[in-house]
Amino acid sequence: MESAYAPRIGVELCFRSVVDSGPMLLNALYLFVLTLLSPWLVWRAWRTGRYRNGLAAKLLGRVEVPLFPRPLGGRVRVGGKPPADGSGPLPLHTHSTPHPNPPPQGAREQEIAWFHGVSVGEIHLLTTVVAAFRKRHPAFHCVISSTTDTGLAEARARFADCTVIAWPFDFSWAVANALDAVKPSLVVLAEGEMWPNFLAAAKRRNIPVAVINARLSPRSFGRYRRIAGLARRLFLNRVDVIAVQSADYAERFQQLGVNHLRVTGSIKYDGAIGDRDTPKGRELARLLLKPGDTVLVAGSTHAPEESLILDAFRQLRERFPALRLLLVPRHPDRFAEVAVLLAGSDLPFVRRSQVTEPLAETPPVVLLDTVGELGAAWGLADVGYVGGTLDGKRGGQSMIEPAGYGVPTVFGPHVWNFRDAARRLVEVGGAVMVKDAAGLVPAFTALLEDTAKRTAMGTTARQFVRDQQGATAKTLDVLDELIDHERPPRQAA
Repeated sequence: MESAYAPRIGVELCFRSVVDSGPMLLNALYLFVLTLLSPWLVWRAWRTGRYRNGLAAKLLGRVEVPLFPRPLGGRVRVGGKPPADGSGPLPLHTHSTPHPNPPPQGAREQEIAWFHGVSVGEIHLLTTVVAAFRKRHPAFHCVISSTTDTGLAEARARFADCTVIAWPFDFSWAVANALDAVKPSLVVLAEGEMWPNFLAAAKRRNIPVAVINARLSPRSFGRYRRIAGLARRLFLNRVDVIAVQSADYAERFQQLGVNHLRVTGSIKYDGAIGDRDTPKGRELARLLLKPGDTVLVAGSTHAPEESLILDAFRQLRERFPALRLLLVPRHPDRFAEVAVLLAGSDLPFVRRSQVTEPLAETPPVVLLDTVGELGAAWGLADVGYVGGTLDGKRGGQSMIEPAGYGVPTVFGPHVWNFRDAARRLVEVGGAVMVKDAAGLVPAFTALLEDTAKRTAMGTTARQFVRDQQGATAKTLDVLDELIDHERPPRQAA
């Protein structure tokens, strides 16, 4: 038994020494890993275009915030007075941009809340949260960050009147520069993305950090449990509160020794009631569809799901010739790969990115190789498939969004990322779970041949989403406690 645990103990002791030695050793570790991965990263950047944009800004933590953020460290109660200790405003960091219309002399500097979503899905989630936060706290300015290029593009589109910045790499100098430029009163991380140097730098500056809409899948829990002490020291005990989606997730965090938890429910329900009649949806239908078409949307797919869906679609088309497939891969860097797959099939298709005028004739398959149109596609769907549920690796993408549009959806058994939502949707009759790819054709056939059944399932799914709403308000209550009170002392485990 001792020899079985020796490698794990050795790894934890090694990383514990890194943590205890401060950020410089973490920097060295990051640089070592980057050096090892550099050939692959260069190849990926050349092939997909990823990792290129804003590289220097991310590496150095250079951001521009055209505001007058209040000084770091001093906590100001919302609606209260500035600190009475005589400390004046700190000079703006050189990476901040002075506001063109400075506030009057003596005016209190504006407080900033920094919200972070790693990519498009998390940015969508933050849309609801940020809107509610700004309504409750109009004196705050919100800074939005994302890690991926697609996430940044979506953030700029959704938060046009906020400051949007790239998330810095977790080198000590980068996170220090970014925090000193933004000077946030609060940092909010959507679902995760906890980096040790960033969290350590925020803690040194007395900036409270919250993780919202948090979840912990069985697979992630298993990994963390092996190094629970290290995970607490690196990041879990460096955040002030973790607002989790369910009691099950809270129990897993507690088994890791984390107690600063709140169960708020899933925010994804609050933003999920989709309007099927939108300008974007109407434009998509005008360009791609004809009256009488029946639409199957396969959303957020991963390899090899596209092949599985195409095989099922071929069989369905024999019985339902008006059926059209809108195929939406989860990651933009796979658009070209899926286009090659389609080109090698016997199914005519078109790439959405190449359609600027209404199609004279709609092909059986449309590859939706654009970012930000999945919601509009769900609004056109008669039936849907939720990706990441048949590959056995991803744990499922969200079935909450199509349910909010009233789409009767089918998904596979691998749904650990959304276990509760998937289980309850199936229980109430708002979705169908199949055991494997062989179940796709029978499941879709049952829906396509029975309009009344489709309608009833969609209505049930939409009502289920409505019944789960309210997490955003609970989440804001948690954030209010961080804004209004001093950070409670807590010793890292």
